[in-house]
Amino acid sequence: MKRLFAIVLPLGLLFAYYISTQTEGWASSERPVQLQARAAIMLDADTGRVLYEFNADTALPPASMSKMMTELLLLEDVRKGKAKWDEPVKTSRYAADVTGSQAGFKSGDTLTLRQMFQAIAIQSANDAAVAVAEHLAGSESAFVDRMNRKVKELGLSSRAYFANASGLPLADLGSYAPKNAHKETLLTSRDTALLARALIQQYPEALSVTRQSEVVLPASKIKLTTTNELLDGQPFAYPGVDGFKTGFTDAAGYCFTGTAERGGKRLITVVMGTETPEARFTETAKLLDYGFRIVGKVK
Repeated sequence: MKRLFAIVLPLGLLFAYYISTQTEGWASSERPVQLQARAAIMLDADTGRVLYEFNADTALPPASMSKMMTELLLLEDVRKGKAKWDEPVKTSRYAADVTGSQAGFKSGDTLTLRQMFQAIAIQSANDAAVAVAEHLAGSESAFVDRMNRKVKELGLSSRAYFANASGLPLADLGSYAPKNAHKETLLTSRDTALLARALIQQYPEALSVTRQSEVVLPASKIKLTTTNELLDGQPFAYPGVDGFKTGFTDAAGYCFTGTAERGGKRLITVVMGTETPEARFTETAKLLDYGFRIVGKVK
């Protein structure tokens, strides 16, 4: 019996620790939510308080969620007057050739900075992300330097690192890969949530774009279609969701940073490394259900 107790007790403590790591801020009347993901976190957007976390400080590939940093730097330059929404942005051969999700811009195509931002925010367009990086900084390498300086300004972890403007693996960029990138893009789910919070708080106008399911760019007639299936009218529509960013690579799995506002309360969620494209949305919905139930109970 003593031997059995010696085995059972450590297992019980381990289980209790596992539950506690996933339920910071858990109200006693609520059951903790269990997610099928490699890492996740949920914040109160106003206070920054963590309402849920699981493996939140494990550095993982964020895939296209890293484009939130590209968006933030674009918005920063517009706010400071260093760039204007209606200024022309030309698509380079590299931007046109980049793999993965694209808006379909051809080499030499010129669109406004606003249209490029829409392509990044709505369709997660890699061609637009590269074109914006080159336009704002002169080269993607110089833009990568800006991204990593911003990591420190935002107070992200020492594990946070950006290798390019799109979030693609360096191997996918081939000879175009920034020469100053010494490793792959990595973020913790906590870093990702803090990046999203900075973006939403500093540039709330971004939500007027991310909440759109579809936009047609006037001159080119290119149709941008959202990758966020939690938006109204989409397959996994969730009340109050108005952003924010999906991501996928083989290494990252399926990822999603989401935000929703209900009853005057905004939450930010990050789910990393789900096994299917649908799971990143169903797991986010679980988080949001849990979050909106407890948010009024957390003091």
